[in-house]
Amino acid sequence: MLTIKTALTETVGLLDGVSESPLLDAEVLLCKVLGKDRSHLRTWPDAKISPKHILAYQALVADRQQGKPIAYITGTREFWSRDFQVSPDVLIPRPDTELLIELSLALIPENQVHKIIDLGTGSGIIAITLVAERSVSHVSATDISAAALACAKANANRHQAECIQFYQSHWFEDVPTGKFDLIVSNPPYLAADDEHLQQGDLRFEPLTALVSAQQGLSDIETIAETARCRLENSGALLVEHGYNQKSAVQKLFRNLGYHNVQTHNDLSGQPRVTSGHYLPPT
Repeated sequence: MLTIKTALTETVGLLDGVSESPLLDAEVLLCKVLGKDRSHLRTWPDAKISPKHILAYQALVADRQQGKPIAYITGTREFWSRDFQVSPDVLIPRPDTELLIELSLALIPENQVHKIIDLGTGSGIIAITLVAERSVSHVSATDISAAALACAKANANRHQAECIQFYQSHWFEDVPTGKFDLIVSNPPYLAADDEHLQQGDLRFEPLTALVSAQQGLSDIETIAETARCRLENSGALLVEHGYNQKSAVQKLFRNLGYHNVQTHNDLSGQPRVTSGHYLPPT
């Protein structure tokens, strides 16, 4: 009968070359099967694993060997120190997107009501995190995918964020009239021929949430253009984009009349989010 230590050692060998973090993956998958945390594995390395658990573990490891993302295997991913449900219907939350949260919070004073909308919410991580951090704000969220919205609503219930108004909508098309102090979005921004689509987790994620026309800029342009009539005076638009799209997105914002246009770097020092404020011409 396998022990925890032996099972992990064997799995690291199987995942070497498949994963950038084979030991972490092995531990996460075994924790899911055993219903324990990683400290348990290190405290009891010689504990034996039941045959039932071994079979379940081997099935998960086989999925990982095929390249299936850990987040889709376990059904969860951490974002802003909270666990979120994820599925193949939504993008896997990434640390880079936490920059959108940091920038948004800097624009929203605590205990001051703001109207916020998250366009293309996916699993709901942005909208839910903003509600958790700025509880007096009014937050809405959209997604064109009914399956993605179901995931977002489940996460909202999980994190007591039922106050969020969800709309199945292609950007603003089916959002009721009204203006917002802050519009935030992590839209599709990869070109259809981007080589990264054939690599790593992206191979398993929904293309509709990844790929946009015009070399990845079409949806960003649509959002920036339509956001102008949905922003309060000097309201802010924050959009995540590719590391190589800084100049194009800044030009797009400025051509559409946004001011104080800035691009902010992610944890790796790459240009990741562009922000701008809009004041209608007088």
